[in-house]
Amino acid sequence: MRELPIFQVDAFSSAVFAGNPAAVVALEGVTLSDALMQAIAAENNLSETAFLEWGKTEHGLRWFTPEVEVDLCGHATLASAFVAFTTRATTNEVVFVSPRSGRLPVRREGQTMVLDFPVRAPSPCEPLPELSRALGAEPRELHRCASGYLAVFDEEREVAALDPDMRALVQDCVIATAPGTTVDFVSRFFAPGKGIDEDPVTGSAHCTLAPYWGARLDKRTLEARQISRRGGALSCRLEGDRVHIAGGAALYMRGTIFVPEHP
Repeated sequence: MRELPIFQVDAFSSAVFAGNPAAVVALEGVTLSDALMQAIAAENNLSETAFLEWGKTEHGLRWFTPEVEVDLCGHATLASAFVAFTTRATTNEVVFVSPRSGRLPVRREGQTMVLDFPVRAPSPCEPLPELSRALGAEPRELHRCASGYLAVFDEEREVAALDPDMRALVQDCVIATAPGTTVDFVSRFFAPGKGIDEDPVTGSAHCTLAPYWGARLDKRTLEARQISRRGGALSCRLEGDRVHIAGGAALYMRGTIFVPEHP
């Protein structure tokens, strides 16, 4: 059996029991198979488990839902940065390298951490009646995006009221968004096909949301809130083809997991 350190961090929140919980498994001189990483993520049963491989100046990072590996994950990167800053880092910046998304710097600014992520701008597409039926409401606009679809509604209350048919939505990931009443925009994120009916706070979705709302509102700096049951606050700033996404994090748990050499 192997013994591996694990952390559970609530990301995009300044306190526990809010934001999005992520597990971070820290690896040093240890290589895990993809199957074992997937099995650990399934056992954790959180929306994401990050596998953080310590390096000298840059650190490897991969993310798994209970069902699949994903290309990019904001809250688990924020959680990994929190682990790095509180256990290892001696500077105010850490750099992660993902095999699917490249170099991802994170800097610390007081109690806040700022992700430096690629912009993933959406593109308009024709309405899809079957998607509207699955969501239970017809969006004002529909766009294709890296994660699936961006569904734009007129009012925050419409997004808050959505009660999707997850079985009908299983083939699609959908970001639902609208102007906010107290922030620039709000959103929710549904990904039943990846093992997550509704993600509490989705940093990577803001790689799409920030350029959409930045263009629509003619703003480079935007305040956002994901209005899931747990909820989370994010600050976004557009910098060319990158988007800086800021939020806090809080440690909920740390410990050791015991896993076989092979799943």
